[in-house]
Amino acid sequence: MYKWIMFTLFGLAGLLIIFLVATGLPEKQEVAEQEPQFTVPEMAVDAEAAGQIFQSRCISCHGTDLQGGAGPALATVGSTLSKERIYTVIKEGRGGMPSFEKQLSEDEILTLTTWLSSLK
Repeated sequence: MYKWIMFTLFGLAGLLIIFLVATGLPEKQEVAEQEPQFTVPEMAVDAEAAGQIFQSRCISCHGTDLQGGAGPALATVGSTLSKERIYTVIKEGRGGMPSFEKQLSEDEILTLTTWLSSLK
């Protein structure tokens, strides 16, 4: 009798799995942030210009040596975020970081992005 009960339960579980697969399981929602769908243009790293932008706009939150403070450390940001993600964060902001779209020109954002993405 016990075998028949177990057989029936496993059979019903199998049928339920087949039904869910056949009708399509609900898609798992992505928790991670999506990568932007554009490409930052390639350009040479201008560390001097990027350093000046960093000192005037970023140093108060990210520290003098990119060690972090109110904002996260950026010393190796290029190894954890793509160039496109860095660009988007600078331009649009994220979490407690404000958008710099109106404070920096497009060239300044690209210069800073290229420099930060080279930090690995």
